[in-house]
Amino acid sequence: MNTPHQTAAAILAGFNKHYTLFRAKSAAAKALFDAGDWHGIQQLGTDRIEMYDSRVNETVALLRQNHQSAADSLWAQAKREYIALLVNHPQPELAETFFNSVSTKLLDKRYYNNEHLFLKPATSTEYIDSDEPAFVSFYPKEEGLAGCLKNLLCHFNWQTPFACIKRDITNILHAARDHLRCHQEWPPQELNLHIQVLHSPLYRNKSAYIFGCIINGNHSHPFALPVVHNSRGKLVVDAALFEPQQISVLFSFARSYFLADIPVPSSYVRFLRKMLPMRNNGDFYTLLGLHKQGKNIFWREFLQHLRHSDDKFILAPGIKGLVMTVFTLPSFPYVFKVIKDVFGANKDFDREYVRQKYLLVKKHDRVGRMADTMEFSNVALPKSRCSEAFLQEMRQLAPSQMEESEDWVVIKHVYIEYRLKPLNLFMQSAEPEAKAAAVIDYGFALKELASANIFPGDMLYKNFGMTRFGRVIFYDYDEIEYMTDCNFRRIPPAPNPEMEMSGEVWYPVHKGDVFPEEFAPFLLGEPDVRQVFMQHHADLLTPEFWQNKKERLQRGELDDFYPYPQSVRFKPAEVAEGLVDNTDV
Repeated sequence: MNTPHQTAAAILAGFNKHYTLFRAKSAAAKALFDAGDWHGIQQLGTDRIEMYDSRVNETVALLRQNHQSAADSLWAQAKREYIALLVNHPQPELAETFFNSVSTKLLDKRYYNNEHLFLKPATSTEYIDSDEPAFVSFYPKEEGLAGCLKNLLCHFNWQTPFACIKRDITNILHAARDHLRCHQEWPPQELNLHIQVLHSPLYRNKSAYIFGCIINGNHSHPFALPVVHNSRGKLVVDAALFEPQQISVLFSFARSYFLADIPVPSSYVRFLRKMLPMRNNGDFYTLLGLHKQGKNIFWREFLQHLRHSDDKFILAPGIKGLVMTVFTLPSFPYVFKVIKDVFGANKDFDREYVRQKYLLVKKHDRVGRMADTMEFSNVALPKSRCSEAFLQEMRQLAPSQMEESEDWVVIKHVYIEYRLKPLNLFMQSAEPEAKAAAVIDYGFALKELASANIFPGDMLYKNFGMTRFGRVIFYDYDEIEYMTDCNFRRIPPAPNPEMEMSGEVWYPVHKGDVFPEEFAPFLLGEPDVRQVFMQHHADLLTPEFWQNKKERLQRGELDDFYPYPQSVRFKPAEVAEGLVDNTDV
């Protein structure tokens, strides 16, 4: 049987192995970006998501093999031993989360109130040193602004050359002038003028993002520079983002995780938090690919919120789903989704099928159109905080997923997502202009999902939500399919008018068949919606649109996705040099 010290050492060894492999995977993104291997970057992101649970299960198996005790006295001492081992560790907060993940698989489910877990951080992440600094500084007073930007862009040692670094520098300077509204001359240079940038770019899809800040006197100007390949395989700076909202959207819950080799994650998070103070640490850990740490921080904030609020969990507003019971705490901006025991009509699948669909989305490129989820087990809620309507629905529709005691309600399995206003409810109350914009963006959401090899299945407005920035997001995944697994067909002519008017299906339908002509009756019942939709997205009602997307995917073609407005993108060098005529960027 393991001693407390052996238990602690085994768990830390498991974490160290995990993070070594995690860093190696992440570091590979730079070479893949250089090579323009976009499929490789996608696969890297998918592989990395699976690594954490593999190492946790491996560590649990090792401890069980050595007859790990579940005695409280052993785990109390093991936690103390673990804390001692974390002194001078470069990732102590991640190691604490790993300890929780391992121990909760070995302890009784009462762990939700267990003092032997790291329910609060026990080790400081301040001033942790590493071989390479989290960020580097450049000094315009010494090098001039143009020289400073050139050194900044060359700092990352990409093997692929820039197409025209002078043009990129000019574009960045013009964007900075526009942001500072100093078209005539720059603001006075203060003594402390310098530019800070993260030591490593953050990679995602086909872009490398340079994050930094201009410090001048008491002013700080955060920025992000997306670097992409042009059509000739050379590097170009695609935009210079200075507006906090535009930078914040890069860290949206609907985006895939960044890839980067980060030796001290807390240092990167601290830098990004200074850039975007409106975002919490959990957002940054999650988008850096450390989603388990983001989940841990979320849970700590949730428990803290419960202590400082007294409203009750209620059923979420909107049309009730056939697969999920959805509840929310009005004062907390998330929804909780529980798979029902029995599904509604036409849902001929089981609980495991639904879980696999949500896992698919977790691993897939969400292209800013699918909400990320956090998966929890044995979530304990104070019974006094649960409304009777919520309890009754759980008892009736998901009794196997619920345990009740006098003081607690334990939900055995739940998905938690950021709360959005259902698109159907938004459209009911929106002004005509906002409603039209929502319909247009809904169509773009479908097209971008299709380009990412995702067919939503159930395309009703109730399965989509609206963000505070007016972006349409898909969040109901039980009928999701890969585009490449679907067969998009045109409805064949009816053999006679009577058959066409009967409402009966006169043609064979096989698994995977989709008939886009059938979308209109469900989506375009309102005349104003139909008019806007047909003006902008009539092609979505044709099988040809979907077939063309599918064929592109089968050829291995990946579309470009820009998480910032087209209007802020710089003119491509090919256009500026007269090599192509298309100026629609």
